[in-house]
Amino acid sequence: MSRSTILIIEDNALQAKKTRTVLESAGYEVLLAETGATGFKLAKTKPVDLVLLDMVLPDFSGDQICKWLKRDETTQSIPVFMLTAKDTLEDKVAGLQVGADDYIPKPFSEKELLARIQAGLRVKLRQDELRGVKNKLEDRLKDVVEMASTDVGTGLTNRRHFNDLLGKEFSRAQRFSEPLSCLMLDIDHFKKINDTYGHPAGDSVLFEIAALLRQEVRTHEVVARYGGEEFVVLLPKTTAKEAMIPAARICKNIAGHHYKGLPPDRVVTISIGIASLPDPLITNPEVLVQCADFALYKAKGGGRNRIEISVGAELGKHKI
Repeated sequence: MSRSTILIIEDNALQAKKTRTVLESAGYEVLLAETGATGFKLAKTKPVDLVLLDMVLPDFSGDQICKWLKRDETTQSIPVFMLTAKDTLEDKVAGLQVGADDYIPKPFSEKELLARIQAGLRVKLRQDELRGVKNKLEDRLKDVVEMASTDVGTGLTNRRHFNDLLGKEFSRAQRFSEPLSCLMLDIDHFKKINDTYGHPAGDSVLFEIAALLRQEVRTHEVVARYGGEEFVVLLPKTTAKEAMIPAARICKNIAGHHYKGLPPDRVVTISIGIASLPDPLITNPEVLVQCADFALYKAKGGGRNRIEISVGAELGKHKI
């Protein structure tokens, strides 16, 4: 088990030497700084477990150094004990108000100093343990949240999480009068792939297409598996005309890709439907998706391996 390290920030050489001797005799590692700036740097760069900080220093006051230590993320968990010849109630309150964990007046008893240090280190140990547990719980929570929002088969955003993101993007587009495009994608004749080459090959095709789609989206865009062999892409600040460019690129890349488990000459194609804001008849996120789905329906009916755009007015005239 490693020894605890105590940092002494003290400009009085005689006092520093005396305190260092006491601490080393008790089994502690000791670091020494004669100025506040040097002490602050040591606390940030060395594995310090506790700081003994003199109130009067040649460059900065002990109060100022204590404030820096307690505000810095790398040092704020280190206990700071203020050492001073001042022993009034006001001085003690002032030291504690700037973040000090304890206040020890000079001259101090060696036994009292060691006892207070031991108590401070025990508190720090418990806090470190609690912080470790908290970090583990936060990591687990992140994993759970990610699992709940991720499609297992492709690693993309799942439908449920996509709907949450869609609602936020739709509201933002309406609030700022910005365009928003939704692309619905479906793999052409996917059932034939499963029937001819087996479901493992079909699963591989889904996974590889997901990877290709992920390469096409930018950080502020969303790509998700909508269900079965359907995918959806959400493009903020993008009109229907502008959305045709990435849609055409997606069609080309998917058709030109060689898929594991399929013969080299087996071409996989997709059909894409696009719907966009602004559109006076697309009044909510669900209608935007329905409109994109209708456009996909048109692309399928038009021979597949193509892109179609639909507007809200078409939904009232046709049933998908």
